[in-house]
Parts: sequence; C-alpha cells; structure tokens
Amino acid sequence: MVGTSRTAPDDRDGGMSRDERPDPATEAFLIHRNLLFTVAYEMLGSAADAEDVLQETWMRWAGVDLSEVQNQRAYLVRITTRQALSRLRTLGRRKESYVGPWLPEPLLTAPDVAEDVELADSVSIAMLLVLETLTPTERAVFVLREVFDLTYDEIAAAVDKSAAAVRQIAHRARSHVAARRPRGAVSAAETRDALEAFQRAVETGDLQRLLDILAPDVVLLGDGGGVVQAVLKPVVGADRVARVLAAGIGRIAAAMSLQPAQVNGYPALVLRLGGEIDTVVTVRIDDGLITGLYAVRNPEKLSYMEQETALRR
Repeated sequence: MVGTSRTAPDDRDGGMSRDERPDPATEAFLIHRNLLFTVAYEMLGSAADAEDVLQETWMRWAGVDLSEVQNQRAYLVRITTRQALSRLRTLGRRKESYVGPWLPEPLLTAPDVAEDVELADSVSIAMLLVLETLTPTERAVFVLREVFDLTYDEIAAAVDKSAAAVRQIAHRARSHVAARRPRGAVSAAETRDALEAFQRAVETGDLQRLLDILAPDVVLLGDGGGVVQAVLKPVVGADRVARVLAAGIGRIAAAMSLQPAQVNGYPALVLRLGGEIDTVVTVRIDDGLITGLYAVRNPEKLSYMEQETALRR
C-alpha cells in the first residue's frame, strides 16, 4: 500500500509507476501539495522546515480512511497546521540560539505568484517578519483565515480551539498585523523602482543617491547565521545604513553582480560572487521609501533560490 511509503510524493514522480494512476490518497495529496507547502511556509518562514512538515503530513494522511473524510482539502490543511504548530516550538528554540538576526528563507517564485496580489503580500519577506511577532496559534489562525479563507469551524479543528475562541484570536491577530504591516498597499512596480534605484546607487557607489531612497528610520537586517559575515544587530537610520552598505559593497564591488529576481512574490536583488549566489536582498517600502532592507547571506537558506517554488492558495 502507498501508505507505507516514507517519502511524500511530489509532482515529479507522482507517487506511481509510468503506467499507473496514483491511488486516491496519493492523488489527493498531489492535488493539494503546493497549497500545503504554502500553509506550512507561511507559518514557519522556512522552506526546509515546510518540506519536513509535508513529509509528516503525508505519513499521517497515508494512513487515513478516506471514506470517512468529507473535505480532503480541509483535512489535509488540518494535519499540516498541527504539524507546523509543533515544529514552530522547535523553531522558536532554534531562533533563541541563532547568531544575529533571523530572517525568513527566501524563495524564487514564479510570475503567477506576483499576479495573485493577496498571496504575494502574504508571503513577502516583510509580511513574514510581521507574522513572526504573533504567537504560534495567532499566526496559524491569521494565515488560515486571511490567506486561505478557511471557516472558523475548520480552523478550530486545526488548532484545537472552539470556533468562538478562534474568532477572538482572529480579531486580535488582524489588529496586531494591521498595526505593523506596511502603511499602504505597495505595488510590484513601486518595489521594482526602489530596487532599481538602490541597485544604481550601489553599483555607482553614490552615497547620496542611496540616502535619497532610504527612509530616515530605515532598518537593515542581515542574516548570516554565524556561517558567513553579516551585521549582528539591526542597523537603524539612513546615514548608518548607507555607510554600512557602502563599506561592505566597496570590498567586493569588482567581483560582484546584482541581478533582479522574483522573490516571495515581489521584485528583489540577487548578489552573486564568482557566479554563485551570495546574498538575497529584499525590501519593505512605505510611502515610496525603503524602510526595511533585508539581506539573507546564510548559505543554508539560499538553496530555494536555484529553481522556482510553486505556491498556491
């Protein structure tokens, strides 16, 4: 039986031989796989951990009696949510001992993610950082309700709360997120324009041009994970951020290249050294200026930048 498999099927192998259709459990899992990955990723901010959650989800799903499942999507999301909540606790302990700021794992995403504005906003690095300020249960409820539009009853079953409690949690989480998310809707075009200006400033070494696009209270976060060099504390203020960037880029200018890419549904920049990905740069925009600058350098977090990741709602 497929349920004995220890490896979750994916779209490449389909969990079947060349001449067979997948069994019902495998077929249902494949249909919803990208959705389940997106749920797990939005809850964890880590693609590697999201893949582990999918593996755990599959192992449980493969043993379910499908004749007793009325809504396969909701049932699979429930399993995924519970596994993600469990992993969030482990991830929380890991973050406590992390060297320097912890940033979400960037994903190279397909154009269709950017076309779904709500999905792109929900997986943007800026939003994932806002979600980091929620409790695990608040994060799960917010993601399932606001992004995936599950009913309160479905969410209640996933987080082991009453529907009434879930409504209260959802209200609290929405208020919390609203107070911390970017102040206005930011289009991909605005982000692209800001990044192009940032790229020109960096490539020309024009400190004033850099200052012109940074908000006075801009915050620079760098994630090296203790593996590679990065700022160990947030750098705050346009002048300080500009000087840190100018000094850092100045040392590698001759060997580096900056290329645009779609990362987590929004334009971003990929810095390469010797043809290899060294840093992924994403931004938060408020009122046309860069208020958040996020540089992921930890090589363990860059593997999902080599090929596009499919995200779905």
